[in-house]
Amino acid sequence: MGDFGWAATLLPLMAAGFTVGLLVGLTGVGGGALMTPLLISSFGVPPQVAVGTDLLYASITKTAGGWRHHVSDHVNWPVVLRLAAGSLPAAAILLVAMAFLSIDTVALAHWIRMGLVVALPISGLAIVVYPWFTRASPRNDVGDVPPRTLPTVLFGVVLGLLVTLTSVGAGAIGVTVLAALYPMLPAKRLVGTDIAHAVPLTLLGGLGHLGLGNVNTGLLLALLCGSIPGILLGARLAGIVPEWLLRPLLAVTLCYASWALFHRG
Repeated sequence: MGDFGWAATLLPLMAAGFTVGLLVGLTGVGGGALMTPLLISSFGVPPQVAVGTDLLYASITKTAGGWRHHVSDHVNWPVVLRLAAGSLPAAAILLVAMAFLSIDTVALAHWIRMGLVVALPISGLAIVVYPWFTRASPRNDVGDVPPRTLPTVLFGVVLGLLVTLTSVGAGAIGVTVLAALYPMLPAKRLVGTDIAHAVPLTLLGGLGHLGLGNVNTGLLLALLCGSIPGILLGARLAGIVPEWLLRPLLAVTLCYASWALFHRG
């Protein structure tokens, strides 16, 4: 009999990737917010490795979505550039600090865990309230929108720090705040803009964590093998399962994950 011990490790990770991918395909949000706490709580992955691996995973999965939105003309590139002007330097500064300040790995793991404890309920709330923010949004473009340069750049700084530390924020939180900053953007352009901005941010964060040794490539490949079919299936099933049911369930799941991480200390 052959040794099938590898399957006991690989198949649960692929199943986790498939489940998260399915939810992302169904709702368009929740990837990083679900994957990182799942890796920490269910698979015992160190927080910094979970974050680094998830960031590279997100950069790969979001690239296809970002390209699709670009081809469909659903991306407001001036807004992407304003966000990136804040997020990319902030992410780079945080990565440099993590590399050269000799931060204790136990302390870093604790701060990542506590960052997730705060970010997950906020992300859950954003998932629920986002439809209300976009109810008054126009269905089609209404021309140029006010630039809102300073608040957009400042929000980019917050996203850069939050995503690099926790891998959470580039989805539900980002698109909800964009809806508040740019109420005249149609919902499809809000989503496309948020995803387009998430690609370079998660790639920079993921590569930075890779350089710090915080990426498990085997884990990354296993998650991708499960999540890509899940995303494709979820996208095909989108609209069959009502979002009014899925979004609160996602929010409750994220709040529970936050509670579990807090009590694990």
